[in-house]
Amino acid sequence: MLAASAACLLLGPRAALAALAGGGTLVLGSLLAAWGAFAGGVAGAGVALGRLLLGTAVKWLIVLVGLYLAMAIWRLPAVPVLAGAALAAAAFVVSMRFVAQRSTTRTNA
Repeated sequence: MLAASAACLLLGPRAALAALAGGGTLVLGSLLAAWGAFAGGVAGAGVALGRLLLGTAVKWLIVLVGLYLAMAIWRLPAVPVLAGAALAAAAFVVSMRFVAQRSTTRTNA
C-alpha cells in the first residue's frame, strides 16, 4: 500500500492520497473481518463458519463503500485508488503464503 502510494506520488499528491485510500479500505475491511471472525472465542464449527462468512461479507461491504467514497464522493483519481486496493490485496495473498509455509500444524491426509 505504501509502495503504491510512493509510486503514485510521482503523479501528484492527490494520486498518492488515492492509493492510500484504496489500500486503506482493504486493510480496514480485512481488520474488521478478522475481528468479527475471531473475537468471539472458541465456538463450534457451524458458529465459526458463520463468523467467517459474516466477516468476509463485512470486509467486501467496507471495501465497496470505501472505494465508492474515494472515487465518487471525494473525486480521487480512480486508477491510483484501484491500484492501491489491488496491491493491498496482493500483499495479503503473499503474506498468507508465507504464513502457510511456516505453519507447524500437521494434517493426516
